[in-house]
Amino acid sequence: MRIIGGELKGRKLISVAGTDTRPTADRIRESIFNILAGRFHGAVVLDLFAGTGAFGIEALSRGAESAFFIELNKRALTVLKRNINACSVGNKVTIIQWNILKNLNCIQSMRPAFNLIFMDPPYNKHLIGPCLSNLHDSGCMESGACVTIEHSQWESIPEGTLPFSVIDQRRYGKTLVSFLSYML
Repeated sequence: MRIIGGELKGRKLISVAGTDTRPTADRIRESIFNILAGRFHGAVVLDLFAGTGAFGIEALSRGAESAFFIELNKRALTVLKRNINACSVGNKVTIIQWNILKNLNCIQSMRPAFNLIFMDPPYNKHLIGPCLSNLHDSGCMESGACVTIEHSQWESIPEGTLPFSVIDQRRYGKTLVSFLSYML
């Protein structure tokens, strides 16, 4: 696994040993970042279920101002910290160990507000709806923020109950990537 573009292009990232996390394939991440091109300069990024931190670090490499990483798994947090140190972006990041399913009070009313959010929850656990609800309840997003969710083709994005709308969706094998817009 490596950083695909920007000033850190080619930098290798380490993964968590075992099956506790499922890193996004470079090919899928590259496609996501090509779709989001132009959104990175000055972005305030939130990386939920951060794992290795690849999404947030990639965004920083491409010009994001800062990134907040939220992860619960202790082994993943250790790897995340090593990747951040290896990429020398520690001055632009905040790492929070937190259970996203409980709530997102840890970032409630964060300022500046997030405008680019990545969510890569475990597949087929029905976590997307509760996470979107907690994200909305946190009050931490700008209107028009882009939420990118990597998920299983068998797990749909709940629509109509929150101020999120699906603006694009791409399929990569058994993986779907959904792009949502947040409108207050």
